[in-house]
Amino acid sequence: MAHTISNKNKLLARVRRIHGQTAALEKLLDGGGDCIATLQQIAAIRGAVNGLMVAVIEGHLSEHVVQEPLLEQRQQDLDVVLQVIKSYLK
Repeated sequence: MAHTISNKNKLLARVRRIHGQTAALEKLLDGGGDCIATLQQIAAIRGAVNGLMVAVIEGHLSEHVVQEPLLEQRQQDLDVVLQVIKSYLK
């Protein structure tokens, strides 16, 4: 996955942001935080994870599907992505 290496800093920044959001959620739950604040934090985490997923899928499709010269390999890579998307959306 060359695209995850080339975009490593951006992806790690997203992961660190998600880590901070989950730590804030843990503090809210541990401290008996407000329901609305908890729901907002969960929604923010979900949005951040979805953004990370989109970035990685976009990189994968660009690197391994669009630019792949072999049609058979391109189909295999596409099948893998579709499997991940289907499991993610369950």
